[in-house]
Amino acid sequence: MPNDFNQQVIDEFRAHGGEVKGPFEGARLLLLTTTGARTGAPHTTPLGALPDGAGRTLVIASAGGAPHHPAWYHNVLAHPRVTVEAGVFTYEADAVVLTGEERDRAFARAVEADPGWAEYQARTTRTIPVVALDEIPGPPRVRAGSVGESLRLVHDGFRRELALIRAEVAASGPGIGAQLRINCLTLCQGLHNHHTGEDRMLFPALAAAGDPALVPVLDRLREEHERIAALIAELQRTVSAGDTGDAGSVGDAGGAAVVDRDTVAREVDRIIAELEGHLRYEEEQLIPVLDG
Repeated sequence: MPNDFNQQVIDEFRAHGGEVKGPFEGARLLLLTTTGARTGAPHTTPLGALPDGAGRTLVIASAGGAPHHPAWYHNVLAHPRVTVEAGVFTYEADAVVLTGEERDRAFARAVEADPGWAEYQARTTRTIPVVALDEIPGPPRVRAGSVGESLRLVHDGFRRELALIRAEVAASGPGIGAQLRINCLTLCQGLHNHHTGEDRMLFPALAAAGDPALVPVLDRLREEHERIAALIAELQRTVSAGDTGDAGSVGDAGGAAVVDRDTVAREVDRIIAELEGHLRYEEEQLIPVLDG
C-alpha cells in the first residue's frame, strides 16, 4: 500500500486529470503501477517524469538519495510490464533499465532540467538508475464519463503542458538545453497526433451524421489545424537547429547546439494564442454534439 502522502498525491492526480498542487505543482508527474516482486500485488507510485519522445518516458529511481533502490525499481526488474497513468491517459508500457552511456546522457539531461537530481546522486554511493517506459502500441484509455468530457480533458492536458513549457523556457538561461528541447518536440508530436486523429476519424464520423450545421464548423476546425501545424513545424525547426543527428528524432536532441530562448518563447506564445482559441471553439461546438 502507498504511504499516506503518496496516496494523497495519487488521489489528487486521478481526480484532476494529472494536476497536483502543493510541492508538485507545475511538475511533470505520472503514476506507475508495478507488480510486486515478492507479493505479485499491484503497487502504485507517483514519480517525476521526463519526456523522451516517440512514446517513451523516463523515470529515475532516486528514492531521494537513499542508500537503497526504491521498491518500485525492484518490481520492474522482476516484472517489466507496467501500467502508466500520464495526465488523463492510462496505458501499458515495458520498463527498460538504461545502462552505460545511454543512462549517463539521460541522467545529465535530467540534472540540466532540475539540479535536484544531482543532489540526490551526491547523497548516495549507488548509481541512481534511469528507467525508460516504452508505451505498448494501442489506444490509451481516458478516465472520462463521456466522449465530450474526454475531449475536454485531453485539451486541458495540452493547455497545462504548454503553460509548463512556457514557464520552463522563461526560467532557462539565454539558450534552452537538451531536455527542454525534447519537451518541446514531444509536445509538438502530441499535438500533431491529436489533430491528425481528429481529421481522420472524429471529423469524418461527425460529417457522416449528416447535420448541415456542422459543415462550416468542421471546415473551420480543419483550417485551424493547418495553421497550428505550420506553427508546430516552425517550433520543431527552431528547437532542432544545430542538431548533430536526425533533426526529426527527439532522442537525438541531446547532442545538439543550444537554441535561443527568446525565439522559442515567441513561437510557444504564438502556438498558445492560436491553440487556445481553437480549443475553446471546438469545445463550444462539438461537446454538445458528442454528448447529445
